[in-house]
Amino acid sequence: MNDCIFCKIARKEISAEIFYESDNFIAFLDANPCSKGHTLIIPKKHFFNLIELPAILGNELLDVIKKVAEMRFKDGAEGFNVIVNNGKEAGQVVMHLHVHVIPRKKGEKAIVRFPCGA
Repeated sequence: MNDCIFCKIARKEISAEIFYESDNFIAFLDANPCSKGHTLIIPKKHFFNLIELPAILGNELLDVIKKVAEMRFKDGAEGFNVIVNNGKEAGQVVMHLHVHVIPRKKGEKAIVRFPCGA
């Protein structure tokens, strides 16, 4: 997908604050965060949603989610949300699979709305 913004980030054609990368995934800060440290994890290859993600990549994705969460705990998070919007009707805005890892601290509202702040 040549015009997909997340594909462009994966190809390093668009800059993003990348702080974790593997052969198959990249984690970077969300441009419109719900909280400090709100991170997106994307596969480098274009998949529309979780259904399209090959099962062989599922365990690696879970490992990346756990690594990102551990990093956020080191940065002061006390909890975190993991959110995947699959399809426009579910709130997916960029049609490239992406996982939101949203750090939480005591006293914050537990409800997250997409887009953030809506």
